[in-house]
Amino acid sequence: MKIDSLLIKPQKSQTKGSVTVEGKLINYDAVAGTLILKNAKDSATCSVFYTAYFKSAQADESKRPVTFIYNGGPGSATLWLHIGAFGPQRVVINDTERVLPPYKTINNDYSLLDASDLVFIDAPGTGGSQIITKDKGGAGTPKEFYGIDEDGKAFSSFITTFLSTYNRWNSPKYLFGESYGTFRSAVVANNLEQQGVDLNGVILLSQLLSYNNTSDEAELDPGSELRYELALPSCAATAWYYKKLPNQNVTLEALVKEVEEFSLNEYAVALNKGSMLKGAEYDNIATKLHNYTGLPEAYIRKANLRITGPEFEKTLLADEGKVTGRLDTRFSGYAMDPLAKTPNYDPHGASFEGAFIATFNNYLRTNLNYGKDIEYHAFGNNVGGQWDFRHKVPGSEMKMYANVMPDLAQAMIFNPKLKVQLNMSYYDLGTPFFEGIYEMQHLPIP
Repeated sequence: MKIDSLLIKPQKSQTKGSVTVEGKLINYDAVAGTLILKNAKDSATCSVFYTAYFKSAQADESKRPVTFIYNGGPGSATLWLHIGAFGPQRVVINDTERVLPPYKTINNDYSLLDASDLVFIDAPGTGGSQIITKDKGGAGTPKEFYGIDEDGKAFSSFITTFLSTYNRWNSPKYLFGESYGTFRSAVVANNLEQQGVDLNGVILLSQLLSYNNTSDEAELDPGSELRYELALPSCAATAWYYKKLPNQNVTLEALVKEVEEFSLNEYAVALNKGSMLKGAEYDNIATKLHNYTGLPEAYIRKANLRITGPEFEKTLLADEGKVTGRLDTRFSGYAMDPLAKTPNYDPHGASFEGAFIATFNNYLRTNLNYGKDIEYHAFGNNVGGQWDFRHKVPGSEMKMYANVMPDLAQAMIFNPKLKVQLNMSYYDLGTPFFEGIYEMQHLPIP
């Protein structure tokens, strides 16, 4: 057995920098490094990479919030929120077009450092975080980390370890997750509250709290009609953006409100009738779906009034030989296979992934002076393919449903002062905005 001392011991690189936010200069101390997670036998299981930014010369750290930030996947590192949204430097990209190297970074006017210290965390098996397996001198296995409950436990453990390492137990504490990171936040929030670690807030960006509500591969779950209903307003917004609606003489806000009402009422009633929906009632729904999505009515009928997010992305611009993006449908690109049922790629991700990955690798080594001898994995090696999507819902003795709404609800009941903020986009079909609203309105809380 070869023991890797860089893995089993915490690493740290300290640098200094500054950022200007809303005209105010903020000096900060940055730490790029790792903390080690251990099992009950005190054996190292995972080296978790993080980058922390602390506002310099703080007189009283108990008054300075600390926010723990992570992307989702599962299987994604956290460079996207780091170099693309809230860190002190931001990569320069065009709104809906690909950029090529050399890439540039600029001062990030949108950094959250004016309000909070920031800790960007890579999930085990992604970015700079490595599972310390037996052959590397540890006792970790992918199975210990690749699952809803396992991942939540790991992040909870990292956060408490961080609070001890940097003596931030008395600081206001926030969680900030994106996409699957919102799913993770619900589990972590409940874990921490049950451990006596009070949170001040949970910030959800592109929320997903129940896989029963996503329109991805909805055809594999027949009878679950809610998926189609919650995605429809995002489809309508996208069709409006591309000017594909029969009636474009409507504002986006008015259209979205109208489609929300249709989704929850007339459309929901129709889908719930299943094969009993016939005749004029069926025809009426097909026509309205055409009016709201811009898709050919013949296609809508062939799909039996049920169109998944990927099918919509593939079909809306088919007459141009293009597909829309998934996480941001305002991006589009030529279809790789015009005859395919769904897109083979996401034009949104394809347009900027190269810029983010190259820029962050350079920033990590040049600005943070870390990682010259490591390979940074923006995406884990088949992490999602190994993921255990079963979850032990609070109050249950069995791992069953991929639904963490009860976890967030329990955290909020346990801590009535816990604040939760929802942030969504009209043009996101990975986590449709109406899905997030629906989940918030159906949390099992008083």
